Amino acid sequence: MNTRHVVFALLSLCSTVVLAQQPQAPATAQAVAAPQPATEVERMRTQLADWPNLTRYRAEDEAIPPPHAGEQRVVFLGDSITDRWGRKVGTFFPGKGYINRGISGQTTPQMLLRFQQDVVRLHPSVLVLLAGTNDIARNTGPSSPAMIEDNFRSMAAIAKDNHIRLVIGSILPAARYRWRPGVNGVADIREVNRWLQTFCTDNHFVFVDYYSAMADDAGGMKPGLASDEVHPTEAGYEIMRPLAEQGIARALQHQ
Repeated sequence: MNTRHVVFALLSLCSTVVLAQQPQAPATAQAVAAPQPATEVERMRTQLADWPNLTRYRAEDEAIPPPHAGEQRVVFLGDSITDRWGRKVGTFFPGKGYINRGISGQTTPQMLLRFQQDVVRLHPSVLVLLAGTNDIARNTGPSSPAMIEDNFRSMAAIAKDNHIRLVIGSILPAARYRWRPGVNGVADIREVNRWLQTFCTDNHFVFVDYYSAMADDAGGMKPGLASDEVHPTEAGYEIMRPLAEQGIARALQHQ
């Protein structure tokens, strides 16, 4: 092989190497991620700006005066199951004056962040806390039973420091979450509920067992008690209401 042929071969080899190192364009337009709809982008921006959603009840909280002498104020803190109660489905303790501080979609870390504003500053005698199902559904990321339990411990400690009697409801049964395909929370719900019952007993809190009254053998809702396997129907709330009332009455006895 003469010198000219050698040089040509080397140049061809270098060109091949350089081309191999160049980033390759997507084979099709499908390889490029589709842009998020404007409404979804705005929703995400809003959530990032106020992750615990303190704006939801801030003005209402500021407008509520301190309890008058002898008033036994009761606050409900929770997620959509509390938020919907009496607002979209069923009745919310008519004539009682209980304060609903549920926010749809929320997890226990979000409730912990708004605990001072939406609970402590209202000076309740009793707090009824129902939370945890959205943690298990991974609404704000992966969450283990231990992480959920830690958030309950933190909220309970704040309540105790502020002389608020605590009523903790069991997580409601849910065989699946339609907005989280593939997540089966039955085992985690049962595990956290067992822990909650022991936690309440050990710390002299009141435990309200909604689960046993509403669950089928597979860990889902009994027929007719939920509209989507998670959120109670009016019949579901009719089961929950007297159980919550009994829990509040027990808490008020522990003065």
